[in-house]
Amino acid sequence: MAKWSFLSLVLGDITQKGYEKKRAKLLAPYVPQTQGRCFCGRGSKVPAALPETAVCEPAVVFCLLCCRKAERVTSCLADIHTEAVQAALAKHKEQKMALPMPTKRRSTFVQSPADACTPPDTSSASEDEGSLRRQAALSAALHQSLQNAESWINRSIQGSSTSSSASSTLSHGEENLSVPPDVTATTSSSSSSSSARPAAIDLPPSGIVKGMHKGSNRSSLMDTADGVPVSSRVSTKIQQLLNTLKRPKRPPLKEFFVDDFEEIVEVPQPDPNQPKPEGRQMTPVKGEPLGVVCNWPPALEAALQRWGSTQAKCPCLTALDVTGKPIYTLTYGKLWSRSLKLAYTLLNKLGTKNEPVLKPGDRVALVYPNNDPVMFMVAFYGCLLAEVVPVPIEVPLTRKDAGGQQIGFLLGSCGIALALTTEVCLKGLPKTQNGEIVQFKGWPRLKWVVTDSKYLSKSPKDWQPNISAAGTEPAYIEYKTSKEGSVMGVTVSRVAMLSHCQALSQACNYSEGETIVNVLDFKKDAGLWHGILTNVMNKLHTISVPYSVMKTCPLSWVQRVHAHKAKVALVKCRDLHWAMMAHRDQRDVSLSSLRMLIVTDGANPWSVSSCDAFLSLFQSHGLKPEAICPCATSPEAMTIAIRRPGVPGAPLPGRAILSMNGLSFGVIRVNTEDKNSALTVQDVGHVMPGGMMCIVKPDGPPQLCKTDEIGEICVSSRAGGMMYYGLAGVTKNTFEVIPVNSAGSPVGDVPFVRSGLLGFVGPGSLVFVVGKMDGLLTVSGRRHNADDIVATGLAVESIKTVYRGRIAVFSVSVFYDERIVVVAEQRPDASEEDSFQWMSRVLQAIDSIHQVGVYCLALVPANTLPKTPLGGIHISQTKQHFLEGSLHPCNILMCPHTCVTNLPKPRQKQPGVGPASVMVGNLVAGKRIAQASGRDLAPPLKQKAQATPDHPLFLLLNAKGTTVCTATCLQLHKKAERIASVLSDKGHLNAGDNVVLLYPPGIELITAFYGCLYAGCIPVTVRPPHAQSLTATLPTVRMIVEVSKAACILTTQALMRLLRSREAAGAVDVKTWPTIIDTDDLPRKRLAQLYKPPTPEMLAYLDFSVSTTGMLTGVKRSLLWLEARKAFRAVKLWIQCRLGAQKSLLQRREGGLWSGHQEFCCCLPLGEQGILPGVKVVIVNPETKGPLGDSHLGEIWVNSPHTASGYYTIYDNETLQADHFNTRLSFGDAAQTLWARTGYLGFVRRTELTAASGERHDALYVVGALDETLELRGLRYHPIDIETSVSRTHRSIAECAVFTWTNLLVVVVELCGCEQEALDLVPLVTNVVLEEHYLIVGVVVVVDPGVIPINSRGEKQRMHLRDSFLADQLDPIYVAYNM
Repeated sequence: MAKWSFLSLVLGDITQKGYEKKRAKLLAPYVPQTQGRCFCGRGSKVPAALPETAVCEPAVVFCLLCCRKAERVTSCLADIHTEAVQAALAKHKEQKMALPMPTKRRSTFVQSPADACTPPDTSSASEDEGSLRRQAALSAALHQSLQNAESWINRSIQGSSTSSSASSTLSHGEENLSVPPDVTATTSSSSSSSSARPAAIDLPPSGIVKGMHKGSNRSSLMDTADGVPVSSRVSTKIQQLLNTLKRPKRPPLKEFFVDDFEEIVEVPQPDPNQPKPEGRQMTPVKGEPLGVVCNWPPALEAALQRWGSTQAKCPCLTALDVTGKPIYTLTYGKLWSRSLKLAYTLLNKLGTKNEPVLKPGDRVALVYPNNDPVMFMVAFYGCLLAEVVPVPIEVPLTRKDAGGQQIGFLLGSCGIALALTTEVCLKGLPKTQNGEIVQFKGWPRLKWVVTDSKYLSKSPKDWQPNISAAGTEPAYIEYKTSKEGSVMGVTVSRVAMLSHCQALSQACNYSEGETIVNVLDFKKDAGLWHGILTNVMNKLHTISVPYSVMKTCPLSWVQRVHAHKAKVALVKCRDLHWAMMAHRDQRDVSLSSLRMLIVTDGANPWSVSSCDAFLSLFQSHGLKPEAICPCATSPEAMTIAIRRPGVPGAPLPGRAILSMNGLSFGVIRVNTEDKNSALTVQDVGHVMPGGMMCIVKPDGPPQLCKTDEIGEICVSSRAGGMMYYGLAGVTKNTFEVIPVNSAGSPVGDVPFVRSGLLGFVGPGSLVFVVGKMDGLLTVSGRRHNADDIVATGLAVESIKTVYRGRIAVFSVSVFYDERIVVVAEQRPDASEEDSFQWMSRVLQAIDSIHQVGVYCLALVPANTLPKTPLGGIHISQTKQHFLEGSLHPCNILMCPHTCVTNLPKPRQKQPGVGPASVMVGNLVAGKRIAQASGRDLAPPLKQKAQATPDHPLFLLLNAKGTTVCTATCLQLHKKAERIASVLSDKGHLNAGDNVVLLYPPGIELITAFYGCLYAGCIPVTVRPPHAQSLTATLPTVRMIVEVSKAACILTTQALMRLLRSREAAGAVDVKTWPTIIDTDDLPRKRLAQLYKPPTPEMLAYLDFSVSTTGMLTGVKRSLLWLEARKAFRAVKLWIQCRLGAQKSLLQRREGGLWSGHQEFCCCLPLGEQGILPGVKVVIVNPETKGPLGDSHLGEIWVNSPHTASGYYTIYDNETLQADHFNTRLSFGDAAQTLWARTGYLGFVRRTELTAASGERHDALYVVGALDETLELRGLRYHPIDIETSVSRTHRSIAECAVFTWTNLLVVVVELCGCEQEALDLVPLVTNVVLEEHYLIVGVVVVVDPGVIPINSRGEKQRMHLRDSFLADQLDPIYVAYNM
């Protein structure tokens, strides 16, 4: 692929003022002066009379270089695009972008040395693909210690922050303790003197111990930026990110949001100032008549027979070796005889006489390497003589070739069962262990036939092939890859093949015996048409230069032109560029023999620069300016237009300097405003002889465009494809197009073929091509061309960063619009800073020149993008890897904030149920009050220990599910009595004292719990500390011991030694532990009398836990609650343990939500909830405390005799207790009932099921915890919903957690795969959150497994994760800051 970098102006060391003066002088001839004049600088008017078929409207003026003097300045046009890019970037020099560079581990990506040879593309699959090594590193435990509970409490209160504004205002009536700064405002915060909090698994890092502190200084919350010093690296980068988002470039969105699918997104309103076509409807343009030459054969096979018989020794095709020297020349006699032998073999020697393998009309695959044109040419004409249809394809190298499966689909749809190849190629195909050719993915089973001459049978003298006049039967099938990656076979008939050869012969003025040099692929497109087909028709001599030779010697084709005095050369822009790069190696070459230098990709935006630069360099070597002949081709329409060889001394062809803004709206406008956003295009000549061309709108019905409108080029000619093989529906839309006028009426009855090229017809019936349909990117209603964006990227000093100019541009559909993605291969020696600088400059250049934002810009290691057979980038495969998360970039930059402009605005709040409505009754506006209740409470079960002493109550299971230990009623009772005796004798405890139970999940914990109840003590269950991370987990234990004022600690001997160890002394003060009693060796003394509580409302036990928002909460459980839990039997036993799980089964599981908060536990878990006996439920608006209607989302309030009695606090806080445990509705029938607030959002919905009473069943649905909700852009989100979406985007995501910071959404994902997949997750995470939740992710953090903290109930501690991230304590694999 050509580069733009070589086109930069070489001005030397000059000042900025001198540079601007020099640039203005050079560009002065092309600045428009007055309307109706050309841009050549001489002021000559546009001719008054132009051909009727190409009359330009007043708004359309083309720069026609109308004199020989213009030749001197045409080379300056080569620099126009590079100049435009540099000028656009110059605007941003003073506005230095303070973009936050992504954070990356040093060891994450190590590129291997890449091949440093010169050509831009590679075709060898054995090259070093660039390796990415992974050095796994788990996050180290954080070693922060706390001296006592009071100091920790003070720090946690000063640095506390809520998860969002929603959790601040709606969290059980608490005041808003912290307001995160707005994205659009610059917030400066002083650093906090408080040290970072420890990263304990159960530690409440930013929470408040409820009721612990009455007079905390809440004003200090704003001073510490939510508890994290703003001087930290992460906070600085986030501030940089916020600075880039302060001034949105796009107009503000409209204030509306509706829930209809069609109107979910912001509908882009058309710009009233956008240019619109003003010309009249165009009329089809006809090419010159196809002449009738007396010696033209009736069929191409007849031409081969003629030359093979009469000019047998004339050279037909010369092949080169790897050094570029001729290795073999195929004469016309040899071509005829060997093709004849192959045709006879195919028809008579592959099967029996009665059952031949091949019949005329069957399809055959031709599998020949790119360096063997001789064998391919013999096979191709052998198939034509045998009347079988050849289907040339590429040689498969591996089972995972890019696009290989689609090629297999083509072979299967064509019914191909036979493949022709050479002996050498067959030996090189991948084999199984048995020596058989592997079954390529998606391919049908093929029989391989070797076509080397020694394996062919000589035909009898009386056998002659059937050579008839060319008809409409298929001649060959050429494969084409669509934009989506699917492969289709374009069928070319024999008459179309012959007519195309005739049209090429007339347009190129071929004569017998001429020599042509072909650098293109001889199996398809122009390389096949000129080098294989037209070659035989005109008895030409083709020098085929394989691409493997071009890799080692880019100047080889120039040397062949010089050595053979070739008249015609077939090249691409890349061949011109790399020949210039290698020119200094050999200067004694002459191109004076060339009368046509056919540039087959003249439709590309860089073709002008490549042609001009090549001419300026090789004009001194005899190259004539009029010899450069761009052309435009497509598989469907074949050759569309080609510039004819000019007459020496005649004016050079015209150039069009068009406005890219106009092109984006499909309108032709001369660039008169912003000189940076101009596209200079050259013509590709006139319509082919015997053809007719029209321009139709690319979308919708094939309506003819206006004369100043861009559209798809359609051609009507005998020399074109006839159909996509086996695809009748697509064929009709492509090969049988009838243009219509603005009224929808057909214009004539001649069918046209869509070419897939975008362009227009200019003055003098010259054809201009500005892009391809496959490269069309439609973003927000505006069209952009992928090749134009590639050219802009290459113009931004890409030689320092981009490997061999390999850049791919495509679009992905994200959130109801197309988004542009740019992927480039990074040079191995490019530094991280240089790469990031290049990426940021590319974004600026594309935004300035094309007025479009780039959604994602990724750099991948060199030689890792999927390749086409000739070494180019396989765009559709690259896009597929990007969407699948298998691209493995080494640098990535996401810019969703600047690209996504159609986000919805917040919903308007729906009117709730008011007091007046409740007076009318329970049915309000067709909705029932969301209230439900369970069945009546059954009496508690009696003690069965005496009746069934051997009944097993608990089973302890190991990891394999087998029973390790059991506890019967009698065993549990006896051991609990001994523990109660120890508490009385050793601990000297009284009834009502608190006892901390420090046990791992198991039967010992259960017996200790009942032992405390027997002694009248209040058990406080605490998760034991981790021996490997005492500094992180022991402070939480110490905190609960002090907060609960425990008089004693019951534990095992091992844990008792751990609590008093030297390691524990480094985390807490071990001398302040209360009495510690181990229960491993208990005395057999029994308690004299079991404790009997006087009332069932007395406290049974304390339940301490850290919530997901960092709250350390102690909840009091009464004996009535405990008895009710025994009686219900609807929820499983309170504790069931599995060895190794380290968790109780009574935990919140990912994928499902417990409907009851830990204070209330009134409903069944997971999905649709059944209401427990004795429980009443109502759905309430948490702000107004009024009831809501059926199926409306609100907070779940419950009323039951067994709810918790309140929070366990040191200081009395009656207001908090009353608001949470004894609150009333603000209005309604149930306003006098006392309710307990669960803190969960949900809704009640009446189902079709019936209860035992015969009434319809009310189901309770739980959405999530109110404390966890994130409020972004006025909408409320639940972290679990976003995390569920993110977790399923890629197989390597083990866990996910989200939180907000300064109104930015931060997504943290744990990577369970190799680290080279880390950057693959960034676009996937951004895409899925945008698609499913209408949110833009601000920061994506990729971490190791186990980094996301989980509390003892299995819940993610998102606030602790947030503080660790902002304090730069996560050791992330990668942190991406989305712009």
